[in-house]
Amino acid sequence: MSDSSPVRTADTPVLDVWCELQCPDCRSALDDVRALRARYGDRLELRLRHFPLEKHKHSFAAAQAAEEALEQGQGWAYVEAVLGRVEELDRRGEAFLVEVAGELGLDAEELDTALIDGRHILIVDADQAEGKAIGVTGTPTYVVGGERLDGGKSQEGLRERVEEIVDRLLAG
Repeated sequence: MSDSSPVRTADTPVLDVWCELQCPDCRSALDDVRALRARYGDRLELRLRHFPLEKHKHSFAAAQAAEEALEQGQGWAYVEAVLGRVEELDRRGEAFLVEVAGELGLDAEELDTALIDGRHILIVDADQAEGKAIGVTGTPTYVVGGERLDGGKSQEGLRERVEEIVDRLLAG
């Protein structure tokens, strides 16, 4: 999922953030993601990639809901709102996902319909398959400049490492 500025060039570095919306570690990583967005703006394409984990029963639905929110123009806002309340997602499931859409002014009924008809399942499945193929095992995991950085074990120093790689790519 990428809902950032469409003004991109082939030289724009891409940061893929493999995330799961029911993951407390991904919630913790939000500050780093915000800092990277603030530091680089349009010079870095930031893409959320879905990697729902089996241990979180609502993560697959949450990934689909995020894709519908993106379709409605509020992908990152939706992701941040859901990640900010992972415990509520854990307790309430799909009803919570629909409620968050309404809170953000999205068409909550359409989001609910998207969860029912599964229109975004292929996107989520493709992300998950690609993640597995490149060795993603947990979330958050970052991929930038061909390097995979696993934030599921520890996020300490990850933002600095991402910045080093992006700075090198931008200078190159």
